[in-house]
Amino acid sequence: MQSVRVVRSLRLAPLAAALGLLAACAGAGGSRPTATVAALYNQLDQATQGYDAALQQVRAGNDVAGQKTLEQALDTLKNASVRCGSTAGCDPQRFFSAYDRMLRLKDGSSIGDEGMNEEPQTGMALDQRGVAALPEAQRSVTLLHGQKLSELIAMNGAVKAALQMWLTQWRPNLIDAWINYQYLRHEMWPAYKNADLPEALLFGIMAKESGGKVHAVSRSGAAGPLQFMYATGMRFGLTNFNGFDLRFDPAASARANAEYMNEQLQVFNDNLELTLAAYNAGEGRMKRLVGPDTSVSFYDPRIYNQLSQETRDYVPSVLAAAWLFLHPDSYNLRFPKIDGVPGSITLKRPASLDELTVCLGSAGGMEEGWFRTLRNLNPRLDPDQEQPAGAVLQVPKLLEQSYASRCVDGPWPILAADLHSAAAPVVIDPPPAPSHQAPAGVRQYKVRRGDTLVGIVRKLRCSSVQEIAEMNHLHHHRIAVGQELKVPECR
Repeated sequence: MQSVRVVRSLRLAPLAAALGLLAACAGAGGSRPTATVAALYNQLDQATQGYDAALQQVRAGNDVAGQKTLEQALDTLKNASVRCGSTAGCDPQRFFSAYDRMLRLKDGSSIGDEGMNEEPQTGMALDQRGVAALPEAQRSVTLLHGQKLSELIAMNGAVKAALQMWLTQWRPNLIDAWINYQYLRHEMWPAYKNADLPEALLFGIMAKESGGKVHAVSRSGAAGPLQFMYATGMRFGLTNFNGFDLRFDPAASARANAEYMNEQLQVFNDNLELTLAAYNAGEGRMKRLVGPDTSVSFYDPRIYNQLSQETRDYVPSVLAAAWLFLHPDSYNLRFPKIDGVPGSITLKRPASLDELTVCLGSAGGMEEGWFRTLRNLNPRLDPDQEQPAGAVLQVPKLLEQSYASRCVDGPWPILAADLHSAAAPVVIDPPPAPSHQAPAGVRQYKVRRGDTLVGIVRKLRCSSVQEIAEMNHLHHHRIAVGQELKVPECR
């Protein structure tokens, strides 16, 4: 056991040393910092010491205490980094680097391994001791083929820029995606779990692709919650089944997406960034760009500069959404608590999804209403189409009682049915006037003195100046007395 701890210490030494040097830099080189800056750097040093203490506690098997100490160190670091950003002479990059390291420890990415050989651990290697210490639910979101997702996401400028977008302009989309995903999770997550893929990655792709709107269709024809193109969907079994496009089926699309990701991860040697680029830009294009060297970085100018702006934005956006799925609290982000336990209802009276949305109202505190959720969970149904009594619909379990109390009897289903049956007046084009009879065949008309083309049309009452001019190849509508004109035979 002592030797194991020594091995752990050796593996942790580079990381601890890096943070130690990071804190030491506060008082070394350059001009002497002001008292305020020195105090902030002292807090950085305290956070680093807390990090070291958390490592020691986890090594000793006290994971709960280690996580608590780490949280305290993170709080110290966050508070100091906020003040550093507005303090002249303070270098915020020192705080960002330490913050990133601590988040990786929070994922279990920097904890030692009891069962591996006495070799330095690489940044991409599986850390069995750390993963085993995590709750099962957390393990499910951190692993990608035995590698920790935190180690696969490079916290570079592109990902940080995407983080800012998700936390600002795209924040409503992120929250909507989270809510939609929680109600779809029981359908989509099992496929990813069985494929040994992290749930955070599934969420990141879905958030960027559709925001969790099952019936989303892009201008290019990509469809469903994970936006499969028709040909790619067909390749992975998303066919047309009894008139229903399986790209809109959450479970089927998640299975197909997991198969695609595993296929391309194998092609690109588990390079997640290249695999995501292939999902967006097409695997054929990425194979041609990358060639045989699958170790090349997505950000290598030979690759990055040849991609569309959409793909250059897509990859870091997916990774940033996945990162926020793992670390919301660390970015001052609070996802709403959602009770996504699945349930079902059997209709006691005919109703459409539209009507159910009206009578359910804001049941369960859903201020936005239940239309999106009901449609997502019943993708094969036309929301406008009334379903017969006895039909079984998928709903969140928390709505089962709400349906019974609100939508079976009372005023709400009556109101919903009345609104559903209402229709705006339909404007019907008036029939043509009797004088404008339809032509039937062609006859000859001999031009008389005083005739004009307009006058002839008025006599016929079933044609137009343009039609007769074209039938007789007339230029400038000129006609002559005695000229024989072809005119429509009116009924």
